[in-house]
Amino acid sequence: MAGIRVTPEMKQHMKAVAKVLSIDEKLLKDANKTAKSEELFCPGFVVSGQSEGPIGTLSGLSQYIRRCKSVLSSDQWVKEEKVYGAQSVFEEIEKITDVFPFVMCRKIGSSVLGKPLYELTIGEDTAERKVHVNASFHANEWITTSVALKWCKEYCAALCKNKTVFGYSALDIFSRTSLSFVPLVNPDGVDLVLYGCEDLSEKSEFLNELNEYRPDFREWKANINGVDLNKHFPSNWDIEQRRKPKAPSYRDFPGMAPLTEPEAQAMHRLITEQPPDRVIALHTQGQEIYWGYEGYEPEQSAQVIREFEEISGNRYQGVKTIDSHAGFRDWFIQQYGKEGYTVELGKGKNPLPFHQFADIYQATEGILWRSLVF
Repeated sequence: MAGIRVTPEMKQHMKAVAKVLSIDEKLLKDANKTAKSEELFCPGFVVSGQSEGPIGTLSGLSQYIRRCKSVLSSDQWVKEEKVYGAQSVFEEIEKITDVFPFVMCRKIGSSVLGKPLYELTIGEDTAERKVHVNASFHANEWITTSVALKWCKEYCAALCKNKTVFGYSALDIFSRTSLSFVPLVNPDGVDLVLYGCEDLSEKSEFLNELNEYRPDFREWKANINGVDLNKHFPSNWDIEQRRKPKAPSYRDFPGMAPLTEPEAQAMHRLITEQPPDRVIALHTQGQEIYWGYEGYEPEQSAQVIREFEEISGNRYQGVKTIDSHAGFRDWFIQQYGKEGYTVELGKGKNPLPFHQFADIYQATEGILWRSLVF
């Protein structure tokens, strides 16, 4: 994270500094809560190079900041539509936390192959509510990561510009709701679908056999061990065990027991350490939102689902009950009796072609904004 060198005295006048940067004072202070005494983080700006010495005046800061690139002026990176593998997700997270230093990042675990799983958090420490959003539990549903990361960047940019989107004030959301966001739950599986197994020589025969020797891994939903991570949680897991594959597979194998896989363990640990008030799990496809589970869902879920439907232009339809168990959302609702929603993005056959991205995003972004409002 790159900051500007300033005198400690400069930081005693954050209201005036915020005015120079055209940013909300509270947001600026939040972005600088981990900064050193002679360091100033400037949300929305790409800081390159340093001044000859610490900046000690507002005019000096104004002159310096004009030489920095603002991501808010062109929005090209913010609005980027991109396919992400594990490495490009990591690079994107680095840039997000650099340009928007009020975004915190931590590693919550690792995949089977040792790739890190990251959680981003956005919101004031005093926020009364917490929402968790995740993407790419299933490998060939990688487009959900693209949707989620673009929305995350647009939320951050809206905070910097003090915008109101879909009738919701971004800064008001920031003060009231803490967002927990895991953009890539299944990095090994996503990379397998996108790039194949050429770099996994020690596993290539195992993976090709599980994939039934198809020419590519487009059909692959599981993690690299052949376990379906969204049929792997302890909510009636035994039902899925009886009726799904009994051995590792490219899809639907619930494992030999719940929570044996490191990715599922990381997500389980994340939720149990600080249970959120609401969970949004992004999947594909069908333009449906699953919101009930065995009667454990709270009453307010019915009202929220109607608002999700409306804000999507009725592109998405709520479905209360489906014959499925052992999912992440199923477990969350059963365990905590709180709101959980699985949003099935788009329509077609997985993996959805990326040319559908713009249409999917247009239908989905309002749901993501509404998910942060209580």
